[in-house]
Amino acid sequence: MSSVVKELVIAGWTGRDEAALRKHIRELEQIGVRAPKTTPIFYRVSADLFCHSGEIQVSGPDTSGEVEFVLIKGEELRVAVGSDHTDRKAEAIGVSLSKQLCAKPVSKESWRYDEVKPHWERLVLRAWADGEPYQEGPVTAMRSPEDLLRRYALKPGWAMFCGTLAAKGGIRPAERFTMELEDPVLGRKLRHEYAVKVLPVEG
Repeated sequence: MSSVVKELVIAGWTGRDEAALRKHIRELEQIGVRAPKTTPIFYRVSADLFCHSGEIQVSGPDTSGEVEFVLIKGEELRVAVGSDHTDRKAEAIGVSLSKQLCAKPVSKESWRYDEVKPHWERLVLRAWADGEPYQEGPVTAMRSPEDLLRRYALKPGWAMFCGTLAAKGGIRPAERFTMELEDPVLGRKLRHEYAVKVLPVEG
């Protein structure tokens, strides 16, 4: 899958629930991140960050994952589960910079969007940080794929991370991040887990 991803987009501030969106903005403001100029907003990052790795390497201890559904445009539109792993220290300097600094692990498996579109509102995102519940909620907490694609159309070979949920107990780092997208109607899950190796910061 990664070989067909030539451009990568990170959609931010995609929440449909205004109260939940403000909560996430407050979470980030608490760690020094300025509110976005528009909602939603679309960040461009290197397509090389898109990966299926079971371990990523990061610079310093101030990074964390966040579960998202990921749209992948090929001959057809597919949906996967991924983590927009982000450098939170750099995020206080600039969100675009922070998004560019970390790999973005994505499940190897994906589903045809047409298969889940009829019951999209039933799909659930979950994440665990070191085995502890970290995020959980319906995909409908974020804007629909149609809404996002009207605002930022994907060409073949492009992928888009589509926004995340508030973290239970606040944003925090973890040595292992686990994520899943559940389809209870068809009785299946997309799941991926990765370890985070922290590299020393020498200057």
